[in-house]
Amino acid sequence: MIQFVDYITAEEYMSLRKKVGWCDFPLEEAQAGIDNAYMINCARDEEKAIGIVRLLWDGGYIAFLSDVIVDPEYQGRGIGKKLVESCISKIKADAKLGYKVKMCLLAAKGKEPFYEKFGFKGRPNDKLGAGMDQWIMFDEEMN
Repeated sequence: MIQFVDYITAEEYMSLRKKVGWCDFPLEEAQAGIDNAYMINCARDEEKAIGIVRLLWDGGYIAFLSDVIVDPEYQGRGIGKKLVESCISKIKADAKLGYKVKMCLLAAKGKEPFYEKFGFKGRPNDKLGAGMDQWIMFDEEMN
């Protein structure tokens, strides 16, 4: 039976990232990302972590949906949907009356239709430019 809980280890998180082909980084950095998230929701089959989502929110008008990952063996079972819905529900429950929160995300290539089902709009569009990002790398020479 699949359960949804509010914890995941850094090792489990990095294992899920690897299963979907995402880049690797130090466990200490992964742990900081887990510890500093506004919300973590982890799908578990028995004790095995099979899905994760992190919600980052500043408590104001910007929230960021991050790391929606479902183990490929478990995809297509509605787990990703439940993970995303849990973040939307958390914002709705915690935002103050009258607040307006813009939830942002960076979809993996080809996953845009999944997020559109929740009301997310693709970019670029008539009003907004493309989403952008960059990895800032630190090595011994930079420190």
